[in-house]
Formats: sequence, structure tokens, C-alpha cells
Amino acid sequence: MDMNIPTAGPPSVLWSSVYEPLRAAILSHNLLPGMKLPEDEIGEVYHVSRTVVRAALQALAHDRLVTLEPKRGAFVAQPSKQEARDVFEARALIEPKVAAMAAEVAKPADVKLLRKHLDEEHAAVEAQNDGEAVLLSGRFHVSIAEIAGQDVYTEFVKQLCSRSSLIISMHWKRHDTFCESHAHHALVDAIAGHKSVDAAELMTSHLVDLLSGLDLRPPKANDRSLADILATAPSRRRPGAAA
Repeated sequence: MDMNIPTAGPPSVLWSSVYEPLRAAILSHNLLPGMKLPEDEIGEVYHVSRTVVRAALQALAHDRLVTLEPKRGAFVAQPSKQEARDVFEARALIEPKVAAMAAEVAKPADVKLLRKHLDEEHAAVEAQNDGEAVLLSGRFHVSIAEIAGQDVYTEFVKQLCSRSSLIISMHWKRHDTFCESHAHHALVDAIAGHKSVDAAELMTSHLVDLLSGLDLRPPKANDRSLADILATAPSRRRPGAAA
């Protein structure tokens, strides 16, 4: 993580109280790509200083959800159509191999963790908590990489899932895009059965289906004020590590 971002102690509590609702508002598509995020307005909404807001925005920029532009400020990230395709192409190169590696070494406790993730994803979808469902889906993919036990691959998957979470939130056109029940269940079953070839093939088809489920046209503009959006957007607890 960026060394300028506080990660422990009371300051992190302050910036995380801004980071989490902003992250949820972006991933639930309440804050649209390209929207300006003025520090003073955000500080007024959450009753914190601009220093605290700046730390939260830096953390969101680290997650690729916000872009920081010199002399212009912070904006919700706006991935292009080409970037979306590039991200999913990179995932399709890395994650099938990672899934195969996970299938070779997975222990019962690992499989139990993945099945717990599935339960949480389904609960979020049932509750129509789309932003949380996107985050949980990304975390599911990161967990597979962690099971594989390859730190370099895991870091790549974390970065790619963080970027694709925003892309999916911006562009999904089917409610099951980010949480295909049969796809994730089949992946867990293959990993549990130590079927590395099946796991790789299932991951490939799942990522292809994710990309095909996106509408990559520019999103419609939102003329609501930032304060109004943040006041009415649901605030959700961040589920686990970035994905």
C-alpha cells in the first residue's frame, strides 16, 4: 500500500470511516465514473478534516477506484472500454493457472473458506447489495490465489480484481454478471476434488462470461449533488481485503 496512507492506529479509523462509504457508493454506482470528489464537500458530509478525506481518497486511488489529478483534485475513476478488455484479458491469462495450482494444494479448510464466500455472495445478491456483492466476488477470486500459495500471482490477482470491480459495477447488464452461482460453485467443486484441469477450464469460461455480461457503453450522467448522493447511498462494511 502507498506509504502515505495511514494503516494503523486512530488516524486509520478516521480515514476508513470515509473510505468505506465512498468505496460502497462507487461500487454500487451511486457515484458515477468521472464525478469530481471535492475534499471540502466530503469533509462536510462526514464531519472530518480535509486531511482525513485526503487519506481516504489516497486509499481509493490505491484501489484504482479514484484518480488524483494535480491541481484538479480527485475523480471517480473512469476505465475505458479498451482498459476493461485489457483487464479481463490479463485475468484470463493468470487466473486459470492460479485456479489449477489451488486445486493441486487445497486443504479441507481452504474449501470451507471458499464455500463460506459463496454463502456471503448469495446473501448480498439476495439483499440487492450490489456493491458488496461485487467486492465479495472479487475477494472469492483473491482467495483462490491465496490458496495457490504464490505471492506474486496473488498480488497480480488483487490488483486486477480491484480494477475489474469498478468495471463490473459500471457496466454490468445482467444481475448475475458478478456472481454466477453455477460458475463459482463449479470452481469450488473442482478445487475440492483436486481437478486442476477442470478448475483452469472453468475459470477461463467464467471470465469470458463475465466480460460478455458487460455493457461497455458510457454510463448515463447523474445530475444529483455529491452531498445528496452520499447522504442517501447505503453505507456497507468493507468485506475483507481489496479485490
